[in-house]
Amino acid sequence: MKIEETIPSQDNYKLLPEWSAHHESYMLWPMRPDNWREGGKPAQKTYAEIAKQISRFEPVTMLVNQSQYLHTKNVFENTDVRVLEMSYNDAFYRDIAPTFLKNGDSVRAVDWEFNAWGGLFDGLYFPWDQDNLVARKICDLNRIDYYHNDFVLEGCGFVTDGQGTLILTEESALSEGRNGIVDKSSVEKLLMDYLGVKKIIWVEQGYYMDETNGDIDNMVRFIKPGEVVLTWTDDQKDPQYYISHRALETLEKETDANGNKFVIHKIQIPAPMYATDEESNGVDPVNGLLPRYAGDRLVASYVNFYLVNGAVILPIFNDAQDDIAIKKFGELFPDRKIIPIYCRELLLGGGNIHSIVASIPR
Repeated sequence: MKIEETIPSQDNYKLLPEWSAHHESYMLWPMRPDNWREGGKPAQKTYAEIAKQISRFEPVTMLVNQSQYLHTKNVFENTDVRVLEMSYNDAFYRDIAPTFLKNGDSVRAVDWEFNAWGGLFDGLYFPWDQDNLVARKICDLNRIDYYHNDFVLEGCGFVTDGQGTLILTEESALSEGRNGIVDKSSVEKLLMDYLGVKKIIWVEQGYYMDETNGDIDNMVRFIKPGEVVLTWTDDQKDPQYYISHRALETLEKETDANGNKFVIHKIQIPAPMYATDEESNGVDPVNGLLPRYAGDRLVASYVNFYLVNGAVILPIFNDAQDDIAIKKFGELFPDRKIIPIYCRELLLGGGNIHSIVASIPR
């Protein structure tokens, strides 16, 4: 049910950190031939592997359009993955999912507007009307009350420590295509009202050439209160070098909502990766959508991991840096099992693990 009389801060509902216990994870099945190559078949294999791995640790539901329902049911036959039919436009679930909040044991959500990362100004596809309905459908499906706000904000666009600190990129959250020309202080007030946070930290840019205008989840993630991982490169010739160093400078100067300095773990990126002729030619070109060109830089970030109950689902890229990242995340999460999954197909579609799955809190 939609709540219209109050806002979350008035009702003492607050945003949770991603390491909070999950009730269930949700995903959307990829199938757009104008975004995913070969009708989405290669990406579907990666999605299926991720869903099956998550289901080892917690329940997972795969949402799928009518045309692919029977196929997807067959893919997950004899597994613990639940398949449900739902209408949507593309398969980046976190960006269109509800933002869940808690007050004690009570769960509510926020339904933001979604316009495909920039609407008709610099968005990635049109229409996005069915994507914009998914959040409230998920709330209705799970009988969770929700607030609505007309502000455009995606789930990949912010990260929190669960103790009142929120980190975003100016490049994404303040982009003109999302909400027009906005005043930063007004945006901060809105986020504090609707997410129950006390301090907002702005990083200038996201990952180099990230087509979402640089959502934060490819750049900076909390791993516990006071500790973050940061996408990093020591290659001064890589444009990512300047972006990561600027983010480091920002984080080193800041404190969290409790006045603590951050412990910052630098996570080296793999060698630059680019789409091939074969991969780009497998995508159907459609007017009005972002084309996929051979030679496009892929946004490969180990920071785009997903936490489940007892495990870390970690993207890898068939690069020499993979083993170093696996070892590092094992040290950062000693109480969780590290599950590496090869994710090139997700990069080709413009996303990664964290952007395609999100949870409902326990």
